[in-house]
Amino acid sequence: MATRAQPSRSRSATRRRPAARKTRPAARRGGSRIKWDRVGRVALTLVLVAVLYSYFGPSINFVKTYTGTTAAKAKLHVLLKENRRLHNRIQSADHPLVVAREARAQGMVAEGETPVVVHGDLGG
Repeated sequence: MATRAQPSRSRSATRRRPAARKTRPAARRGGSRIKWDRVGRVALTLVLVAVLYSYFGPSINFVKTYTGTTAAKAKLHVLLKENRRLHNRIQSADHPLVVAREARAQGMVAEGETPVVVHGDLGG
């Protein structure tokens, strides 16, 4: 068989190579040094902790307010009871027996009575 000679290409027909570009560093054969799944988990954990911390202060204030309110209610009931007792005492102050008892406690004598003062020791 006859061999065919390949025609030689002329200079104008030869392809030109493009200009050399800046080369990138070769990709690493192993895994990436940064483990992005771990970074994501840590970031998510930090965000969760920050959110929980933001609820921590108001929760403490709520508990303090609740205990303060409970103590104030107990004090209110004590004061209401004392108020009722004093109100009843004021209402009964106009009664003649109460007036006489209070007058005697202050050292007063009723009309027609003779005051007597005892000096000295009464014991034997």
